[in-house]
Amino acid sequence: MTLSLRSLLAALLLPAAAPAQAPAGFRLVENLDYVGAANPRQMLNLILPDTVAPKPRPLVVYIHGGGWEGGNKENPGMLFALLGGGAYAGASLNYRLSAEAIWPAQIHDVKAAIRWLRAHANEYGIDPERIAVFGISAGGHLVSMLGVSQGIPDLEGTLGAHTGQSSRVSCVIDFCGPSNFLTFGGKGSIIDPDNPADVPARLIGGPVKDRPEAARSVSPVTHVSKDDAPFLIIHGDRDTIVPYAQATEFDAALGAAGVSSTLITGTGGPHVFGTATLLRRMRDFLDRHLADKIVEIPEAAIPVPE
Repeated sequence: MTLSLRSLLAALLLPAAAPAQAPAGFRLVENLDYVGAANPRQMLNLILPDTVAPKPRPLVVYIHGGGWEGGNKENPGMLFALLGGGAYAGASLNYRLSAEAIWPAQIHDVKAAIRWLRAHANEYGIDPERIAVFGISAGGHLVSMLGVSQGIPDLEGTLGAHTGQSSRVSCVIDFCGPSNFLTFGGKGSIIDPDNPADVPARLIGGPVKDRPEAARSVSPVTHVSKDDAPFLIIHGDRDTIVPYAQATEFDAALGAAGVSSTLITGTGGPHVFGTATLLRRMRDFLDRHLADKIVEIPEAAIPVPE
């Protein structure tokens, strides 16, 4: 792992003590209200290249993790490294946490954010037809939901002034997100979805065993269909929070539906990890789906140093 990647992972794993600083060559546009309710949890930051491009840039949207009960847009983790030195614009968004509102508030928020970004694309030099989403843990869950739930009324919501815009995304990078709340937890995981004090129950308003319909609604695997966005799924096989089986189950469901899905396994990888090889594959995935580059994304496992 290189020093620069260590710095990225430190930024990912530690709470931000102060607003993020844009990397060299970029500028921040902060606290854009994508709903219009003046709620800080419904605002986003843009990370825009300083230079003017000859055509609108594709956009990479980061959705933070934190068990749906913590985290914020000021800590975009690996996003800066994925923007390709100005090839892409970036966004990092907040959404309502489970202490404020239970599911489906979170997917309603992030879909409203995508619609807002599409509606304001021309203003910020963004290509509205090329929007990727990337998230880690709870953020991985939410980007997965964005990738599979296009057009489902109960999940689209009616937030914001741009309900006529599509919430569709071009591709998804799901890093260790849960995919099936009915099989979440159990052997190898510290999460107990039937414990009312644990994070899954707090998200859906009660233990999974008591709220099976909510558990199905919140599970990306429930909504897989043939027209879903292409996926890159990244998961460590020693994840003790979200079991590795969540990734293999979701990847298999996408493949069975005819959806392009690539699963990269971090051999010996915990819940969050990073290597230079992984970062290259993530960039290649974005280049393939946002920049039409002909590039293969190897599914070979990546050893994760201790």
